[in-house]
Amino acid sequence: MRFFMLLLCAAGTLPAQTADEIIKRVAENQDIAAAGRTHFIYHQNVLVRMKRTNGKLAHEETRDYTVAPSPTGLERKLVSVSGKVQRGSRTVIYSDASFHDKGLDVDRGIVQGIAEDFGKDNKDGVDNDLFPLNSKALKSYRFTLKGSEKYQDHDVWDIQFEPVKVSWDDDDHCWHGEALIDKAENQPMMITSSFACKIPGAVKVLLGTNVQQIGFKVTYQKFDDGVWFPVTYGGEFKFRALFLYARSVGVGLINSDFKKTDVQTAVKYEDAEKGTEQ
Repeated sequence: MRFFMLLLCAAGTLPAQTADEIIKRVAENQDIAAAGRTHFIYHQNVLVRMKRTNGKLAHEETRDYTVAPSPTGLERKLVSVSGKVQRGSRTVIYSDASFHDKGLDVDRGIVQGIAEDFGKDNKDGVDNDLFPLNSKALKSYRFTLKGSEKYQDHDVWDIQFEPVKVSWDDDDHCWHGEALIDKAENQPMMITSSFACKIPGAVKVLLGTNVQQIGFKVTYQKFDDGVWFPVTYGGEFKFRALFLYARSVGVGLINSDFKKTDVQTAVKYEDAEKGTEQ
């Protein structure tokens, strides 16, 4: 009996996990994982689909890339492009990244711009501003531990995040959402995020511009010790510009076919005295 009482007392003195403690470890592991990702080559598929207000397709484009290590982290090389444009009852198919079949085409410019830029700017292809689990963003967000659960046979923490200050002037830190964190390795498995700030009324009135239902989701998988990759990343939003032009946009990214590189450097030089290669 005394033994069990001691166990209960000891358990009662164990420090409870807090959201800030968990996220701090996650941020540290994210930095390590980002370095580990630079040793992999993989395939990346990006899809952008734009629809009109009646739900009919306006423009769609798919791009395939090979992503490989580079001196600055990772570098994408475009492999192929396929697109589809709906012009009334006529469907235009193309396979050229610089495609255009008429003068001013707002849909084409937006779709091709998103297809080229989505997943491009960061080492792992995911915009860190949307999913603030890195060390630089922690001070701008408030984290709350909601509990724990099972996700894909993993024990995970359920943590919600929101900006400390909601301000249109600081839209890089204007996201709120939820993260499922693997308990054993303190790595994110799934993060959902949506825009927490509102476009100022003056902007809507003067420019006739509004953006709604902005949301993104990313999922991760483990590929090596300490190395977790984002394998799916996508989102959607609706916008209206200049009063008459309105569209809904869906965008998705899939990373696959991961291969770890084995980089070996061999140095050869000419022995000046012996004239032999060493």
